[in-house]
Amino acid sequence: PSYGDLGLAQMTGATDARRLFSTNQVVPGMFTRQAWEGQVQKAIAEVVASRREEIDWVLSDGRQPIAEAVSPAVLKARLTERYFTDFAGAWLNFLNSVRWNKGHNLSDTIDQLTVMADVRQSPLIALMNTLAYQGETGQPGQGLSDSLVKSARNLFQQPNRPVTDLTPDPNSGPPSPLDNTFGPLLTLMGKNRGQTLMTADRTLSLQTYLTRVTRIRLKLQQIANTDDPQERMQVLAQTVFQGKSVDLTDTQSYGSLMAASLGAEWNGFGQSVFVQPLMQAWQTVLHPSAASINAQWQASVVADWQAAFNGRYPFVDEQDEASLPVLGQFIQADTGRIEQFLHSQLGGVLHKEGNHWVVDEEGSQGLHVNPAFLTAINQLSELSDVLLTNGGQGMRFELRAKPVRDVAETDLTIDGQRLRYFNQMESWQRLRWPGESDNPGVVLTWTSVNTGARVFGDYPGEWGLLRWLEQAQVKAQEGGRYRLRFMAPDGLPLTWDLRTAQGKGPLVLLGLKGFRLPTQIFSDKGE
Repeated sequence: PSYGDLGLAQMTGATDARRLFSTNQVVPGMFTRQAWEGQVQKAIAEVVASRREEIDWVLSDGRQPIAEAVSPAVLKARLTERYFTDFAGAWLNFLNSVRWNKGHNLSDTIDQLTVMADVRQSPLIALMNTLAYQGETGQPGQGLSDSLVKSARNLFQQPNRPVTDLTPDPNSGPPSPLDNTFGPLLTLMGKNRGQTLMTADRTLSLQTYLTRVTRIRLKLQQIANTDDPQERMQVLAQTVFQGKSVDLTDTQSYGSLMAASLGAEWNGFGQSVFVQPLMQAWQTVLHPSAASINAQWQASVVADWQAAFNGRYPFVDEQDEASLPVLGQFIQADTGRIEQFLHSQLGGVLHKEGNHWVVDEEGSQGLHVNPAFLTAINQLSELSDVLLTNGGQGMRFELRAKPVRDVAETDLTIDGQRLRYFNQMESWQRLRWPGESDNPGVVLTWTSVNTGARVFGDYPGEWGLLRWLEQAQVKAQEGGRYRLRFMAPDGLPLTWDLRTAQGKGPLVLLGLKGFRLPTQIFSDKGE
């Protein structure tokens, strides 16, 4: 007999799979339970019987006993293993090609979740029942006829029985050759007999997942039935962004655990049927609200940032300088305006690991956090750690002048702190920035063996240190040290070693050159 290929429509019976997911792939007919029980099993038996007859003939001819490696039992085991390896591969290829059909709006999402969890018309439940049936192929002790008798008995005894069945089947039995592949899925349905699957998480179940899906659907339905669904969605989204809707994120976490429990080889299928539906549901709610968060960020932080720093050094190359105390008000860890906003409005989307902000994948619910935004706040966080330590404002570091051929003397003053070097023994000198001078700034002069003292640069103002560092060639050394080289007009490399107390020390200031605070937290792509 010929066994037809199985597509998604055949696997989901009377339900409409197109409402939830789709694929153009099929499972070849020869890799089905019907083919195994109706033809393949018999074909293998015939090959083995033929092999046995051949062996009997050899033995009757007086030859030596054949090696065990080519005995009928070994041949049967090899052919069976090969078939079920290909069987499992065919099903995995098909299932990992299944893709969730995205809805376009809140109404579509509610309809999909309704159908998905409806025990009488759910394509997902129908598909899972098909997989449970096919996954038991080759299980010793139950043939196709036994299964048909059982199905008929169930049908006649329960005339109102739904088209699908979620009832656990705890009956233990011999392991199936497909247990390694289908075992985790059978476990989710309460049907796994395999006692060797120690990694299976028996606290997860399809029934519990669908119950949680129903809760989400009811919550969305309540929103849709209000006079102002958009406003209600924004309120709900705000609780998610703030990390207060634990039950909502827990539901998506449960779906992710379901997908993960199937193992890496089921990844595509697990993502499509257990992760994407809930991710889409929350994206339906959160995407419209992302624009609202962007607007709040612009009004609460960005507008004042631009008013304070636009047209000022170091953000642009101008003489007018930005105020350090005002910068501190924005970037101070925990209490600064930026981090206050992040903690209060985005506690469920971003969290801090050390001094580094990272995206919480569950809290972000699939929303795209602007990479430029993430880079910017981490840059400011690093600056805050160096500049605003122990509640004060400023940083400490050390410089050590290096002898240079043909340079007789260098004279460097940073905010009134003088480093004069004329080729004596090298030594470290502690410095603080900003210094306490009434006339802040940096002045550097050098004297070569052939000329008198000349001015390399005069950089007045609170940001004089940064203006001077801009001229340097910087090379990292071991032990938190950096080599600073300034090329004088006569070609002499005026050189200092920098030793920092934390991070890059004053070199972190270089990141502020041309810095722009992004206006978008959520976006399709970085600014």
